[in-house]
Amino acid sequence: MAYETFAFVYDEVMDSSLYKKWLDFSCRHLGERKQIMELACGTGALAVEFAKAGYQVTGLDLSEEMLMIASQRAQEEDVNIQFVEGDMLDLVDVGHYEAITCYSDSLCYMEDEHSVQQVFDGVFESLTEDGVFLFDVHSTYQIDEVFPDYSYHYQTDDFAFLWESYQGEVEHSIEHFLTFFVQEENGQFNRLDELHQERTYPLDTYVRMLENAGFSSVTCYADFIDVAPNEKSRRWFFVCHK
Repeated sequence: MAYETFAFVYDEVMDSSLYKKWLDFSCRHLGERKQIMELACGTGALAVEFAKAGYQVTGLDLSEEMLMIASQRAQEEDVNIQFVEGDMLDLVDVGHYEAITCYSDSLCYMEDEHSVQQVFDGVFESLTEDGVFLFDVHSTYQIDEVFPDYSYHYQTDDFAFLWESYQGEVEHSIEHFLTFFVQEENGQFNRLDELHQERTYPLDTYVRMLENAGFSSVTCYADFIDVAPNEKSRRWFFVCHK
């Protein structure tokens, strides 16, 4: 997919109001820390918000296409952000940061528990002393009860989007089948299909893995606000101090 098309698709289907919520949550828990690495930064929308709020931001993503869009967005918004192509499973050479974030349930795309632990270990080593790690994941309630058989269709004159979700093969997993129809300059529609596989774990499993990585303090919140999760919380947030 041409990155211009990808940018259009991504921005069309993403709820842009969430970026402000991620920013607000982060600002409440970053304290005086101003140096941030954003893992899985995608098209850079949140990185730009961080930069506008006065943070020194480095964005890391596995996708070269995503980073092209992110770099263009930062230039258009006249903010200085360093973007790095890299894998959050391998943070050996990324440097050290006062804070690291990983939002938009990006950790749920890790293949298994071992991979999640690998990310936590790498993040811990990449934080400065008294550094903080902020991230979110889907709750087991969201994966097991809300997503299965979920169906969403959206269309405009030049764009259509179909989203179907089905329970995955392993416990607390989901498969999202996404189909896009994007009108090209010649008037014809181009069909694009994607399969997104996500997986989450019980709350205490995340806490155990974070403690195994070495974090001295782990606090759990839910759904963008500073309240403890309950049985119907959809998104869990973690604030982890080194």
